[in-house]
Amino acid sequence: MTVETILEDGRWKALGLDALAERAVDAALLQLGLQPSVWEISLLGCNDARIAELNADFREKPAATNVLSWPSVEREAKIPGEKPELPVVSGSGMPGELGDIAIAYETCKSEAEAADKPISAHVTHLLVHATLHLLGFDHISDEDAVLMESTEAEILAILGHEDPYRTE
Repeated sequence: MTVETILEDGRWKALGLDALAERAVDAALLQLGLQPSVWEISLLGCNDARIAELNADFREKPAATNVLSWPSVEREAKIPGEKPELPVVSGSGMPGELGDIAIAYETCKSEAEAADKPISAHVTHLLVHATLHLLGFDHISDEDAVLMESTEAEILAILGHEDPYRTE
């Protein structure tokens, strides 16, 4: 897997975003039966101001958010609750582009603190979440949310993290 990372905010380097991203994305792809080495994702590690600009430009929501994703191809399932059609490797020998992800430091840090969990665990969850969005998973309908959240929980368990959706 190639995660091409651009760090606009130096705090991401201190956190080790590159390594977190490789581990999270690889785990997500492997869990879905995709070979990580043949896929590529671009990742922007930014701050709240930058992600607010992106959110305004692409979603018409001028506010910071934790993570945004832009799939290279829309892959959503045709029927709510069904797994989306996953990409196939092209014969070109070049990595297939899955899309782009942007993640904002301040929002991730404050959400992690509010949940009383390490920022690295929260960021790992968000990177898995965003990777699933690139693969066509969504959480708009209840059926799609159940599928996406259970898939996230499975991947996070493999990585040694708790289910973020589990309620006591």
